[in-house]
Amino acid sequence: MIRVTVVYEAQLLRAALVDLLRSDDEVSVVSAVSHWPQGPASVPAPDVYVADAECLPPPGAESDAPTTSVAASLEAGGSALLALTPAQRPGALRRAHAAGATGFVDKNGSKNRLLQAVHRVAAGERFIDETLALGFLQAAEMPLTRRELSVLSLAAKGAPVGEIAATLCLSKGTVRNYMASVIRKVGARNRVDAIRIAQGAGWT
Repeated sequence: MIRVTVVYEAQLLRAALVDLLRSDDEVSVVSAVSHWPQGPASVPAPDVYVADAECLPPPGAESDAPTTSVAASLEAGGSALLALTPAQRPGALRRAHAAGATGFVDKNGSKNRLLQAVHRVAAGERFIDETLALGFLQAAEMPLTRRELSVLSLAAKGAPVGEIAATLCLSKGTVRNYMASVIRKVGARNRVDAIRIAQGAGWT
């Protein structure tokens, strides 16, 4: 029996995903949560986490957060991560890869592909939907550094320059320089436009 934990923010879709997985007699859904679990686990780790890539932290964010990283959680529990991601959001693929996912399933794929992927990653294999190939190429071209992503992620949450500087232990001038670099790299008109572009690609 493959023990699975589902991580999906939207309650209705999370419940539907649980029902879908339970249609396989060899899969047992042991828990379903809206966000990635933080801190020590109160129950044994599952064999596989089936997670919406949007629920995973963006690359660079974990290094600035006082929480256990996804990759560290997977290693500690001996679990595999199967990420659900849309093909048109390369940033979501990038964050799933950075988190240590060994399986990548297109959200527009079929039920059978998902169940096949669960079995494959549970057996220690890799699984990548062929429809995600272009997304992986685009994800590899993501122009921002980890620090720039950290600054942009906080800005996207509405944090002013002073708060970003305090959170990341940087000067205000350095934060402004990072933001100017982000705007230039993504071809944005301003900070708001840079946030829109980054969110559209799934980088933040």
